[in-house]
Amino acid sequence: MLDNNPSPGLVAYKRLVWVFWGVFFLFSILLLRFFHLQIIEGEKWEKMARIQHQLLITDPCKRGVFYSNTALKKGHPENSQTFVIDILKFHLYVDPRSIPSSYQKEITDKIANICLLNNTEVEKLQENLKINTRSRKLAMWLSQKQKNTLQEWWFDFAKTHKIARNALFFIQDYQRSYPFGKLLGQVLHTVRQEKDQKSQKTIPTGGMELFFNTILQGKEGKRYILRSPRHSLETAEVIAEPENGADIHLTINHHLQALAEEEIYKAVKLANAKSGWAVLMEPHTGEIWALAQYPWFDPRECQKYFNDETLIEHTKVKAITDPFEPGSTMKPLTVALALRANLELQRQGRPALFTPEEKIKVIGKTFPGRKKKPIRDVRSHSYLNMYMALQKSSNIYMAILVERMITELGEQWYRDALQDIFGFGLKTGIELPSESAGFLPEPGKKSKNGKNYWSIPTPYSIAFGHNITANSLQMLRAYAILANRGKDVKPTLVRKITRKKKEGLQEVLFDNTTQERVKGFPRLLEQEIIEHVLKALKYVTKPGGSSAKADIYGYTEVGKSGTSEKIVDGVYSKKNHISSFIGFAPFSSPRFVLLVVIDEPEYKYIPGVGRNQYGGRCAAPAFREIGLRTLEYLGIPPDDPHGYSPQDPRYDKEKGDWLKESRSLLELYKKWNG
Repeated sequence: MLDNNPSPGLVAYKRLVWVFWGVFFLFSILLLRFFHLQIIEGEKWEKMARIQHQLLITDPCKRGVFYSNTALKKGHPENSQTFVIDILKFHLYVDPRSIPSSYQKEITDKIANICLLNNTEVEKLQENLKINTRSRKLAMWLSQKQKNTLQEWWFDFAKTHKIARNALFFIQDYQRSYPFGKLLGQVLHTVRQEKDQKSQKTIPTGGMELFFNTILQGKEGKRYILRSPRHSLETAEVIAEPENGADIHLTINHHLQALAEEEIYKAVKLANAKSGWAVLMEPHTGEIWALAQYPWFDPRECQKYFNDETLIEHTKVKAITDPFEPGSTMKPLTVALALRANLELQRQGRPALFTPEEKIKVIGKTFPGRKKKPIRDVRSHSYLNMYMALQKSSNIYMAILVERMITELGEQWYRDALQDIFGFGLKTGIELPSESAGFLPEPGKKSKNGKNYWSIPTPYSIAFGHNITANSLQMLRAYAILANRGKDVKPTLVRKITRKKKEGLQEVLFDNTTQERVKGFPRLLEQEIIEHVLKALKYVTKPGGSSAKADIYGYTEVGKSGTSEKIVDGVYSKKNHISSFIGFAPFSSPRFVLLVVIDEPEYKYIPGVGRNQYGGRCAAPAFREIGLRTLEYLGIPPDDPHGYSPQDPRYDKEKGDWLKESRSLLELYKKWNG
């Protein structure tokens, strides 16, 4: 009889086989699941893990800085002096999910006390602690001392209450600081406190910060920080090291900038004017040594300016954004073009338009002006030559020259010469945003309303600085051509751009100080033309001239004042003027060319002085003071040791520069004009 019952050993064996296959099956499922999670969905889960436990932090780089030009004085070493520096600061962040709600008020009170927060900031801090997120900013721009105080308290607090130590953490940043305060505010500008949310890039407010933003900003670094009670270290993995921005070495000198700002402030206040500015430039290289403006813009209080419509205009660099009719400062340029026309006619074998010594009748001569009003002189004259015309600032004489010019060579020749030689209607290319090209009308072109830009009165008005607008740097460049004895110049605010390498070496990215740059400036006017113009200009600041208040005692100088009416509500105002003086010194070897502009000086008559609004009254004295202090700072010895005020014991009417010539011209003027 057969036994159907399996043996105990066989049963045990079968059970072992089933267990094996069961374990194998489960292990296979586990392997498949592991493969699915780690390989197929690995990137997804790794990303989720990073979100839960790691935070990608942007490590800020140092923004490039602006250096003063300390290489002006010969024999003095160049020192590193910055207009702006970056100071290490800290932003306080929190991981709200790691903070139990029962501790939020205590944490809020402590942070508010250390960071000196106001009620509004405390309320915002409380709200941020309640938000369901892994990272929230609580406070900005904390000092090293504030950070240390907070950190010392927090580490003890977190340990006692078993909270992850890095539930509160700091991210370092750099904040702009200004050693000279408001100095050069409009030119430099600043950066906003809040960065761009997407790119985390610094946002400039304007000026050179905006113009050179891509060069200054550098490249931020990136790293991960771990956030859990088991991982209290603040740093984990460095992804990229920060790279600092490049530095801009300015042509501006902080000493000259400070004295220019001081003098333009005095001039605006004395004239009871709306505003004013002064630009000081080295005529041969085009380096701007000072660009001062009042009212000032203080970059440390930029929010105040941008939040007040009445203050926003003070953030502009008006020397480039606000073109104006140059008025009589245009007259030396008109004379230069008339002399250039003489040479052109000579090359064609035709008679000259005029000679500088020619006795030209101006009385009874009329020309159509703007708004159909005839052009006139402030003071009537009978006969003038070129030297008298500039000394007395005659509109009629200039119109006569232009009439002869366009009769012989045409209006287009005159217009093209204004642009091709002096650059009117073209931007100078200065390293600042929002430069205006001004306005130079052109024959044949019409405005949107169908009116001709260039009409019959236009060339005569342009002759003495009306019906044309120019920014201050365009005028400065035009006079620099005179100072350069006919050679061109390109205004600039930048000497060099450099970057510091990790090895401590300095890499020069751009060099604007080379001799090749200056040698590349072309000649625009013949030297014989310049000599005639400068000889005429020397009479302007001497007794009998329209701008004797611009005379820099002890030095030789030339220059010209200008006064023009501003357009108010679409019409020229008789009471709102823009007044200026522009010139250079010393005469034989100019070290600077300087423009002073006073915007809306008070319209009044000052007994014993004259009309307050004239450039020779309100702008010329500021030219004298800035010019004198500049020459003294540079260590330039006086080249006119007898050219002082008649009340000064050093004064000598026989030896003082151009005094005898001025008396001779005055005698001739009286002979011609009775």
